[in-house]
Amino acid sequence: MTNVKGFTVNLEVIEEGHTTNARARLEIGGEELVATGKAQRNPDDPDRPMIGDELAIARALLLLARGLGQKVDEGVAAYEGHEVHVSI
Repeated sequence: MTNVKGFTVNLEVIEEGHTTNARARLEIGGEELVATGKAQRNPDDPDRPMIGDELAIARALLLLARGLGQKVDEGVAAYEGHEVHVSI
């Protein structure tokens, strides 16, 4: 039997001057995981807002994945009764 589940990651990008912040949110198992990524443009570099958005989003998603991996580690450890580290 196939079981299909859907999850949504919400991304919010805020640009302030030379700094771009991205916030990634994932609701899973009744909890909300949140991670923030930051990109800062060197004032001497050309203004390419999409690059800052992409970098900040990539960093936020990476941190979100690490947080989700930690949640998996904690869940498996609770079941197994000892510390574990699951590769992601």
